Amino acid sequence: MKISAAALVAVVALSVVLCASSDGDYSSTVAKVKIVRGKKLCDKGWKCKGWSKYFCNLTISDYFQTYQFENLFSKRNTPVAHAVGFWDYQAFITAAALFEPLGFGTTGGKLMQMKEIAAFLGHVGSKTSWKSPLLFVHRIAILGGYSVATGGPYAWGLCYNREMSPMQSYCDDYYKYIYPCSPGAEYYGRGALPIYWNYNYGAAGDALKVDLLNHPEYIEQNATLAFQAAVWRWMTPIKKSQPSAHQAFVGDWKPTKNDTLSKRFPGFGTTMNILYGESVCGNGDIDAMNSIVSHYQYYLDLMGVGRDEAGPHEVLTCAEQVAFNPIQPAVTASS
Repeated sequence: MKISAAALVAVVALSVVLCASSDGDYSSTVAKVKIVRGKKLCDKGWKCKGWSKYFCNLTISDYFQTYQFENLFSKRNTPVAHAVGFWDYQAFITAAALFEPLGFGTTGGKLMQMKEIAAFLGHVGSKTSWKSPLLFVHRIAILGGYSVATGGPYAWGLCYNREMSPMQSYCDDYYKYIYPCSPGAEYYGRGALPIYWNYNYGAAGDALKVDLLNHPEYIEQNATLAFQAAVWRWMTPIKKSQPSAHQAFVGDWKPTKNDTLSKRFPGFGTTMNILYGESVCGNGDIDAMNSIVSHYQYYLDLMGVGRDEAGPHEVLTCAEQVAFNPIQPAVTASS
């Protein structure tokens, strides 16, 4: 059954565990507390409804507010941007609320919480910016690049919500029995952490209970859903035996001996390894990696945390890391 855009908005809104009041008040709320099997659980009522150990901590809207979002993405609604009016703070907070009970932005103390939001949004900003080396801008010419990008190269996150001038269909028939390509659907990059390929739209749709396989365009029509898909990717391991970006960043992952030998350590660098693999990692200090790192550092500064908290080079980057999931070389007739 085809879902209208208006109905989709309603479905997304109803699927969220709301962590903000209906009148937009994001002030702190006193939590209800109970002990279950020796573990402390909290419920903040209208602010974050439901029992979770993470609700005993600050929630995202306690420490990250509208003015900070506007500072981070100050150029997103300029006339030359390609997603004017699409992205906003309310969409992010509503999307994040679905994952706050699982620890997104609510793990640890305030410093760790702020660092995780800066890290996640650092990825988002770098992938939706004028100069994203992996997604948008390598496909089009942008008025001479940063010469017109006032505010510096890191002020232009969320200027896009989709790939411009896709160069292929992104339909992989290998997954035709699980996530068959829908006639007329196009699976080019869309969203805050852009989704490509039919199988990725299918997996995200299954997780969010939205038919993205048949309607991938929903991601570029609904900012809350686009943010939800991005946070889902951040919170979800690529493989069960591997950490999610969230786990690697907040320290809920213990590296194995092989991880240590592969120079994979808890921290921001490993989040890039998880999300992008060898396209970014293990290649030294390349521009593709440095752009993501620089967005993260810039956001730490703007949020008042400071880039000194980002950690040393081996934790901050993945320049020397071995990819978790290296691309297998093609088998040739002579091999």
